[in-house]
Amino acid sequence: MSGFLGGVLDGLAALALAVGSPFAAGGPPPLAHGYVEGEYLRIAAPSAGMLESLPVARGARVAAGAPLFVIDRATAMADRDRLAAALAQARAQRADLATGKRPQEVAVLTAQKTQAEAALRYSTAELARQQELVARKVSSPDKLDQARAAHDRDHGQLAEAEAQLAVAALPARTEQLRAADEAVTQAEAALVQAERRLADLAPVAPVAALVDDTLYNPGEWVPAGSPVVSLLPPERVKLVLFVPETAMAAVTPGVGLSVRCDGCPTGLSARVTRIASQAEYTPPVIYSVGSREKLVFRVEAQVEPAPDRPLNPGLPVDVWPAGAER
Repeated sequence: MSGFLGGVLDGLAALALAVGSPFAAGGPPPLAHGYVEGEYLRIAAPSAGMLESLPVARGARVAAGAPLFVIDRATAMADRDRLAAALAQARAQRADLATGKRPQEVAVLTAQKTQAEAALRYSTAELARQQELVARKVSSPDKLDQARAAHDRDHGQLAEAEAQLAVAALPARTEQLRAADEAVTQAEAALVQAERRLADLAPVAPVAALVDDTLYNPGEWVPAGSPVVSLLPPERVKLVLFVPETAMAAVTPGVGLSVRCDGCPTGLSARVTRIASQAEYTPPVIYSVGSREKLVFRVEAQVEPAPDRPLNPGLPVDVWPAGAER
């Protein structure tokens, strides 16, 4: 907790340390005093827009994955649909390159091959007839040359028709297929980005949490990156303690603490997670014995296990070493 409220709470904690705690009566005095602090999750959308809906309310509890709010998504949905169509087109073009010509085109080439075969049969028969006539000296050599040329022509046309049929069954060249694959990959990546942008405009709760605050109302314009909902997960509630310099020997990271506060459940415990490297409230001078009595260290501790209902931030607490009789 920071700012004015944090300063007030720090002052109250120091005052409690100086005057003692009402819990100290009838038992060992507390090891330290402090307060509850929350680490909030402030959920925002990356793009500006009008707040369409806000299905959560202050003080409500939400489960992980529960919808929190929706920013106007008309433009983002249109962009997603456009990129989805572009991906479908890229995939269709890739499939077309891999399948060769269409059946109708293959049928045309097959018919041309049939015609070439018929022409070759005729020219082959005519060549044989002219060879026989020339041998009998009934026909001229010129007609034999014409028949031989026609035969060679028809043979070449048949070979061409067969080659065209073979090519029609082949896919596109390797370079074309590679380019088509890259186009599909780019279209897929663009669609993933569009889906992500669409999801970011309708965020869900990352964890189960308490809705601490809602900062906009439906119909209002929300700037890009501006938090709309503030969440407080139970596991992100910690204790901020102020341990006297004389008691620091008993406080190390991981040590257990017993916790008591107004309205808290009995048997509450915590574990030290962080100890400040520098003391507070006393200027950096040579300390006398009297000044050391006012020297405190900021210590953070995590309540274990996290209570079903998070402790209210700002709530004063007192702690004892784990197992100490109170």
